[in-house]
Amino acid sequence: MPEKFISMSINNISVGVVGGAGYTGGELLRLLVLHPNTNIDFIYSTTRAGKAVSDTHTDLMGILDMPFSSELNQEVDVLFLCLGHGNSAAFLHDNVVNDNTKIIDLSNDFRLKDDRDFMGRSYVYGLTEVNKDQVKSAQAIANPGCFATAIQLALAPLATAKKLTQDVHINAITGSTGAGAVPSATSHFS
Repeated sequence: MPEKFISMSINNISVGVVGGAGYTGGELLRLLVLHPNTNIDFIYSTTRAGKAVSDTHTDLMGILDMPFSSELNQEVDVLFLCLGHGNSAAFLHDNVVNDNTKIIDLSNDFRLKDDRDFMGRSYVYGLTEVNKDQVKSAQAIANPGCFATAIQLALAPLATAKKLTQDVHINAITGSTGAGAVPSATSHFS
């Protein structure tokens, strides 16, 4: 493990979350608030600033007592981007992030090889089962999506053993949370 990560593990890792009002942000917050080595410094939201996080994410009531913020702390150890696809790159273009802050993007903005170098940062594809050593030392991580993770983990052993000799077709089903929190005619049919 890199020295900085080891020292951060002993002390609490200060974390900022951008886009904390959405479904992905809510699930990340639940994981972070229960993690013994993290300290949530701020939860940034342009639509919910000043309102209690637990008003939006009622499952966090009683365990996370803080409001959404309209301010960013440039000194956090890790910054999670929980923005809709296409919005993380725009956010980083408009907001300065400390060079020492690790960025973990949960959108699809930096997942593809051609998109991994952005504003002086080189994003590592965050599938730890394949890129474990790169992820450990990365300053910027492009987190893989749920479908990509499931597909890659299922097919990686076959690909490694050179057993994939034909095209592979995947049929997958998703729930509604992948559509985001903003209703639209094509994603909130229910």
